[in-house]
Amino acid sequence: MAAVLPSNPTAAPRAPAGPWRRAGRRLLRRKAAMLGLAVVLFFVALALFAPWIAPHDPVATSWGAIRKPPSATHWFGTDELGRDVLSRVVWGTQASLLAGVVSVGISLLLGVPIGLVAGFFGGWIDAVISRITDAFLACPFLILAIALAAFLGPSLTNAMIAIGVSATPVFVRLTRGQVLAVKVEDYVEAARAVGNPPWRIALKHVLPNVTAPLIVQSTLAIASAVIAEASLSFLGLGQQPPAPSWGSMLNTAKNYMDQAPWMALWPGLAIFVLVLSFNLLGDGLRDAFDPRQR
Repeated sequence: MAAVLPSNPTAAPRAPAGPWRRAGRRLLRRKAAMLGLAVVLFFVALALFAPWIAPHDPVATSWGAIRKPPSATHWFGTDELGRDVLSRVVWGTQASLLAGVVSVGISLLLGVPIGLVAGFFGGWIDAVISRITDAFLACPFLILAIALAAFLGPSLTNAMIAIGVSATPVFVRLTRGQVLAVKVEDYVEAARAVGNPPWRIALKHVLPNVTAPLIVQSTLAIASAVIAEASLSFLGLGQQPPAPSWGSMLNTAKNYMDQAPWMALWPGLAIFVLVLSFNLLGDGLRDAFDPRQR
């Protein structure tokens, strides 16, 4: 019986999918993570297109529409100054997402290089950095952020700096731990054996292999930063009135819970949904980057 030959014997075998492609496929199979990603993208669209989406000026007052309930004119009702709550929620998305992304960016810029140096070089450098990191981690994240924001002064920019600096020790600790695990791998030893300088090994061979857990932690940290920004704005240390912010909206709404509960409902619901979406996405990324997952 004649052997069956392949239809194209000269075709090269298909190369196996890389780790990032496999992680992407695993992420696509997780419905909760995809739902979280869709909601996050929805909020990003709200922030980018707020001038065209918001039906009213978010700071325009109307003395004839003070604390009006939801209606066809004002879908989410109005606040104590007659401002449209829907428009303020839409514009407040910009402050929350900006605070989350910028704060985590500051944490990455500070924490990753420090953790990389501590984990790769070790010795007294690692000891000093680890003790300083432990001292910062001994203080609760939100308390430290409040203290720094109060020291710097009330503004959204200072709030983002305070949140970013307060979250830096987490990234230092994570980067250091991952570097300690990666730098003893065979490919790192091989790079060292052929004469690569330490800085090249750290940047070209170690750092790219610790990015996956950093991406996961960054996604989860954005959720924490959104809550921190809302907390600082609630205390008067973040976005300053009359600029819309979910936290400052809640601070005002607490005085009108009996007369106008919708003033607290919509910004509180926005914070809950956005933070939950980032957490769902972060959990999905963690499972996707886990090589033990299928």
